[in-house]
Amino acid sequence: MADKIQRVVILGANGTMGAGAGEVFAGAGFRVVMLARERDKAEAGLDAAQNAARAEAVAERMEIGTYDNDLGRTIAEADLIFESLAEDLALKRHYLELVDRHRRDDAIVATGSSGLSIAEMAGGRSDSFRKHFLGIHFFNPPNVIVGTEVIPGTETESAIVKSTVRMLGSRLGRKVIVTKDRPAFVGNRVGFKVLNEVAQLASERGVAYMDYLIGPHTGRAMAPLATVDLVGWDVHRAIVDNVHQNCEDEAHIYFELPAFMERGIREGRLGDKTPEQGGFYKRQGTETLALDPRTGSHGPLKKPTPIEFVEKMKSLNRVGKYAEAMAALREAKGADADLCRRVVLGYVSYGLSRVGEVAETPRDVDTIMSFGFNWAPPTALVDLLGARATIKMLSDLKLRVPACLEQAASDGARMFGGGVLDYGRTLVG
Repeated sequence: MADKIQRVVILGANGTMGAGAGEVFAGAGFRVVMLARERDKAEAGLDAAQNAARAEAVAERMEIGTYDNDLGRTIAEADLIFESLAEDLALKRHYLELVDRHRRDDAIVATGSSGLSIAEMAGGRSDSFRKHFLGIHFFNPPNVIVGTEVIPGTETESAIVKSTVRMLGSRLGRKVIVTKDRPAFVGNRVGFKVLNEVAQLASERGVAYMDYLIGPHTGRAMAPLATVDLVGWDVHRAIVDNVHQNCEDEAHIYFELPAFMERGIREGRLGDKTPEQGGFYKRQGTETLALDPRTGSHGPLKKPTPIEFVEKMKSLNRVGKYAEAMAALREAKGADADLCRRVVLGYVSYGLSRVGEVAETPRDVDTIMSFGFNWAPPTALVDLLGARATIKMLSDLKLRVPACLEQAASDGARMFGGGVLDYGRTLVG
């Protein structure tokens, strides 16, 4: 069971999430083996983990190795094998076959995939493997973002799921939800719908304008396009392509990657991880440049002309008057307000419509959007606007009204289960 885990092996130790996971487990007192194709890459992963922890001592609980020389021995000794390879199903299946060959029957195997099918990764593996296999999805950076999704396969033993959730909460301090095995799970499905919708809009309306209009005042710690740069354009593409190819839901068109991003990725523009090429933004000395999606070139970042309702929301958020700030959005007139409402209310509609499909409860959606994305929970926005008012706004925008919202409006009940401090940190000026 996961409660007894002492030794963890990380596959893909040199990747951002592999190194981050290594730091999280070692920091919690586990013995961690970091494996990569080559020793210098494993060393790079250990260095990254050590830097993330800002503590040399974390390395005392870690060792490194290579797949060719150390995989069989270390996996045979491991209680938990955490696969954090690139989002490539064939690659993952290859290494999971090797893991199946060497693991103990009671060892738990987890994939850190951000949205690939758990069932497809488990296909063809042994009975024991399938009973002990699940997804553990950390968010980037895992040493800072504590939201975590656990994704059981159809044959994962319930005791393994329960003990893993317990271990992640009690020993790693994670905020955990259990999701169904659907493309991108809950957090990335909901979050990247919004991020890609904003990227689509940026092709016509500009980068600086969209990040200003849908900025932190609408309930997020970081503006959307800056978030895509942080995540990486290649990771963004992998997630939205996966959902676009495998989900035919009401938001299908919003998962189509914009053509300018496809061109940028081919040219090596991946966001913050490629500072020379940049992403939506590019730093040049002390100056910040913004991308022109029409030309693919960067120019000086020009702040958009202030919009009255945006500035009003920011000033109200700064003094904690969140309901008044959302009322300012609800009552604002004009094309800017219409566009802002469409994106923000689209987030509420899409997030809460996933209840019953991939999330069990509205609280699960709230938890992962709050602690995985640092976004205001959808039900908190509903409470601030009022359930009946939210339904009217959704109807006016021709957006789906989630069943759980209709129920709350019928009962006259508040939806958010937490306190104001749980969402106040994401509604900023």
